[in-house]
Amino acid sequence: MKPIVLVLVSYIFTMSLPLHAQVQSFASCVADFQHQARAEKLPEWLVTNVVGQLQLEPRVLKYDRAQPEFTQTFADYFNKRVTPQRIQKARKLFAEHKDFLQQLTRKYGVPGQYIIAFWGLETNFGSYLGKMPTLNALATLACDERRSDYFTAELMAALRVLNREKLTVEEMQGSWAGAMGHTQFMPSAYERYAIDGDGDGQINLWRSQKDALASAANFLKALGWKKEQRWGREVILPADFDYRLTGLKHSEVVSAWQQKGVTRTNGKALGNYDMPASILVPMGHTGPAFISYANFKVIMRWNNSESYALAVGHLADRTVGGGSLHASLQTKTPKLTPALVTELQLALKDRGFKVGKADGIIGSMTKRALKEFQTQQGLIADGYPDYSAFAALDIQLR
Repeated sequence: MKPIVLVLVSYIFTMSLPLHAQVQSFASCVADFQHQARAEKLPEWLVTNVVGQLQLEPRVLKYDRAQPEFTQTFADYFNKRVTPQRIQKARKLFAEHKDFLQQLTRKYGVPGQYIIAFWGLETNFGSYLGKMPTLNALATLACDERRSDYFTAELMAALRVLNREKLTVEEMQGSWAGAMGHTQFMPSAYERYAIDGDGDGQINLWRSQKDALASAANFLKALGWKKEQRWGREVILPADFDYRLTGLKHSEVVSAWQQKGVTRTNGKALGNYDMPASILVPMGHTGPAFISYANFKVIMRWNNSESYALAVGHLADRTVGGGSLHASLQTKTPKLTPALVTELQLALKDRGFKVGKADGIIGSMTKRALKEFQTQQGLIADGYPDYSAFAALDIQLR
């Protein structure tokens, strides 16, 4: 692996090249891709007529380099994804596919409402599958040094899928990063876990909803889905709860959380279960709290985002008649830019707390460092950068 400085230099240099120079560099990459495709014994027609015709997609590099102006809050993320319209559509499709989903549950152990929820979060139930030419996008990213090895492997997987399933280049469209079909599988997932759900002899995640739904069930089973377990649920924390115990890094059995005063939102007991669980507070102590089980981590293996997993879990619950969140999402929180988060990380680092790299991203190390600082300052140690935390760090919010 190259030192980060060299990668960054290459990263900046590539973006600064004139388009004709980028095209020349890409042509050299295509020749390398053809060599690798032949080494993998892919058919010569594919090497010549498909790999040989790959084209640079400069907009893909722009998307890859883009930094959001603001880090989206949990409330913004959640409210844009678990909408009344999406809940209504999820319930309608759950009913339409009821028999097929029951078959999938019997075979793979994944309840149908979760499969529907993934479908809704990934492509809004197939209403937008993406319009970026998949092979060109993957080749462009594979030719870029930042993640070349990963995307080269994905490109080769996509070529194998195209050949195996007798797909066309034209129908292979998706996200700018190469995710495809109703459930947005990366090529390697498509190759390993996609299955023929409609029995027509082809696995087509664009045209066949049954292929996509069955593939999602198979993928979740492979990721470790626990039968007859839910993802988690919203909970109520006691007034004296120790927020230092929150986060996926800390786990206790359900009965232990019950002994600490954690209850369901209706005030009922969680139950004396020995199932490991974690407490999550995505908006800090002023927002909703959740208890998460093993399947929550399975959802995160699909998409490594707590907000995504919470949205999938809640949409699944709403699909089968569950109610809305008990806690409000209206809590006012600071707008977190990458620059502001970096300033937070540097301020914590200056005070001797270990934050890892000051990269503008609130990861587990930053949360842990902030909890330690909040404890030191006599604040509620939830690891969430609220107004009191910034004030205690002498950071001026603009």
